[in-house]
Amino acid sequence: MSSDNGVIVLCPGQGAQAVGMAKAWHEASAEARAVFAEADGLMAELWAGDEATSGLPALSEVCFGGPEDVLNRTDVSQPAIYVSSVACLAGVRGRLGEVPLAATAGLSLGEYTALHVAGAIGFADGLRLVALRGRAMQDAAVASPSGMVALIGADEAQAEAVCVKALENAAGAADKAGTEVLVAANFNAPGQVVVSGSRAACELAVAVAGEMGLRATALPVAGAFHSPLMAPAAERLGEALAATAIGEPGCVVMSNVTGEPHGAGGAGSMADSVRQRLVEQLTSPVRWSACCAWLIGNAQVGGGSEFVELSPGKTLGGLMRRIDRGTKVKSYDDPASVE
Repeated sequence: MSSDNGVIVLCPGQGAQAVGMAKAWHEASAEARAVFAEADGLMAELWAGDEATSGLPALSEVCFGGPEDVLNRTDVSQPAIYVSSVACLAGVRGRLGEVPLAATAGLSLGEYTALHVAGAIGFADGLRLVALRGRAMQDAAVASPSGMVALIGADEAQAEAVCVKALENAAGAADKAGTEVLVAANFNAPGQVVVSGSRAACELAVAVAGEMGLRATALPVAGAFHSPLMAPAAERLGEALAATAIGEPGCVVMSNVTGEPHGAGGAGSMADSVRQRLVEQLTSPVRWSACCAWLIGNAQVGGGSEFVELSPGKTLGGLMRRIDRGTKVKSYDDPASVE
């Protein structure tokens, strides 16, 4: 991990989890083991106070051995991914030492990792936030049966058209009039957009997308993330963020809401801007493609910088190939890849 201009660190979001995540780093690196040990202690305290999680094993045990249905729970996968990413970076730094950071960016949940990596949020504070975020999103999903649908081959205008038509069809049903929600939720890469909303609207979206010649796939998620149905979770998260210390990041950190760096064009302090954007993120679309395009196109950051992706998985490298095939992303999912 070396670059004269520093590196751009990409941090994965929910969906990247897999049984065995970061286990290789735990086995190979004392620094990574220390991260998991601290996380296990903190999560044991947090989970013990919640009836839904009080019977869970240690976070590291779930990461390394599952079971898969537990790891895939929103309230478990979010802290698991955050900790796995931080442990991976700790292991990399243990081998290569510190290197300058040009920028950090994280997909949805990964934005918290990105802020921690940049020095804006402490590890324990970040873990408390993502644990609460996952629990609040899980609760909001249970309260409003909902889901998400990936539209393959769609651009932003087509995704919006799918939402409009699906909601028109829903309004035509007497028992559904005015009750359905459907919005564009993730702009991951050209030709890969996700819509999010109430369950019936998502079912209609699949049918409408087919009529438009688009391929639509319902995603195995708990609810309508990045939609107005997450407003109760956003309120709970806002209260927690207000009580969390947020410092000045040591490098550019991208905002999913704006597709630009945190603090760009915002009013107030950097801390206030970060808090506002993180709350907005739960009910606003994730503009990941725009974040990557900004990093690639901005000479002061992208010029000559190396892109690296933290554990778990290689999802963000795959998206980058769709965003800009000429930009390579080095994965550090496997300790053997670190030289």
